Amino acid sequence: MTDHQAALATFDVAIAKAKSAEQAFSALQNLVQATVGAKLFTVMQVDMAAELSRRAYTSDPANYPASGTKPLNYGPWFDVVHGRREYFVTNTIEDIAKVFFDHELINSLGCQSVVNMPVIVGDVLVGTVNMLDVTDYYTPERVQQIRDLISIPAKLAMLVALRA
Repeated sequence: MTDHQAALATFDVAIAKAKSAEQAFSALQNLVQATVGAKLFTVMQVDMAAELSRRAYTSDPANYPASGTKPLNYGPWFDVVHGRREYFVTNTIEDIAKVFFDHELINSLGCQSVVNMPVIVGDVLVGTVNMLDVTDYYTPERVQQIRDLISIPAKLAMLVALRA
């Protein structure tokens, strides 16, 4: 059994037992850590009809607490992740600063690269999985690993969370 197979098997057991959003997203975070890696991991849930989002899960509640809702922020990032439903990937703090107002906090946490993965269920954007790490961490190979190993489990975790 490869490391990825073991990580997926562990996720399978955890998600089968998950009865809350916290448990579902924790299982997903553990899968990310065991396969791709991320210094900071968050999940945003999106209500496109109401044009609201909220941080539903975080690996760093001190700096990025799960929070109430906030209006969607339209702009270049929104066009990529929400409009075109593509991964937003950047590998420098300078590029992060162009998009995220909290780039100084992100940098202070040792994170200078990011992948924001849209989670689409039933042809509706229901959230994003956000992974951050050091400069140049999210290489094309790692982004492909995210596509191959995390995309489907993210949908499952989101469905469990929405049902909980």
